[in-house]
Amino acid sequence: MSTLSDNTTDPAEATAPADDSPGVLRRRPGPRETDPAGTHRRRRTLEITLAAAVPLALVLLWQLAADQRWIDDRIYPAPSAILADGWQRALDGELRPDTWATLKRVLAGYLIGTVSGYLLGLLMGSLPLVRAALEPMLDALYVVPKLALLPVFLNMFGLGEGPQIALVAATVFFFVWISTMAAVLAVPAGHRDAGHVFGAGPWQMFRHVLLPASLPSVLVGARIAAGVAVLVIVASESIAATDGLGHLIFDSRALFQNDVMFVGILCVAVLGVAFSELVRFLGRLVTPWAPRDRGRGQS
Repeated sequence: MSTLSDNTTDPAEATAPADDSPGVLRRRPGPRETDPAGTHRRRRTLEITLAAAVPLALVLLWQLAADQRWIDDRIYPAPSAILADGWQRALDGELRPDTWATLKRVLAGYLIGTVSGYLLGLLMGSLPLVRAALEPMLDALYVVPKLALLPVFLNMFGLGEGPQIALVAATVFFFVWISTMAAVLAVPAGHRDAGHVFGAGPWQMFRHVLLPASLPSVLVGARIAAGVAVLVIVASESIAATDGLGHLIFDSRALFQNDVMFVGILCVAVLGVAFSELVRFLGRLVTPWAPRDRGRGQS
């Protein structure tokens, strides 16, 4: 009977390397795999904590600097004084007229700009000849600072609400137009081909292919436009208005009422965040199939 030579190994031993073999990579499951819900919850808690801790720390540092006279509290009032003054003005109803004036201008201009921007973006994204005719002109107008158009709107509409609303509408229009046209152009050709194969007409192609495929990107542009609309109206009201939060901020600065100025800034911040989040919420209701446009909580 023949025997195995010294340099011959058993096939079973060759295919089953030892645990301490340097060529074997072993990975044990971590918390992400064993407890994904708990990992997501802890990560979400950490993100919320950081999001609240950073501005809170800055406010506390500001308060400390004002209390210790490191800064002149006549120019930079303490946050506690700003909140107390703002609360009192809110109870007295002094903030309501200016807030409502700004809000109604933003809503009217946003509605006009969104509808016109979406319709034209959809038309230009769908029809190459329309895009070739209008895109160069709109690109040239897009790079013009929108505040530079305020004198034009004043000449067109005179004093009053018209120039303010027109400026917001023009600003929102370009954001929505660009996002809509780009979203329609980005619809994969395979989606369009599938619609043609199933015999979809123009309206069916729009309803079942172009609209659901492009709407998530359009709504992202609309949300960004919501925040920019608040910024623009504040700047416009500081120049050509007798009411509104923008007028309140700059008029208070001219009168050296810095606490009122910061109250106005705080109101603008709250209004901008609330309006932007409202657009985001409505977008999620309209497009439940779309991925979220925010990275938090996704890891």
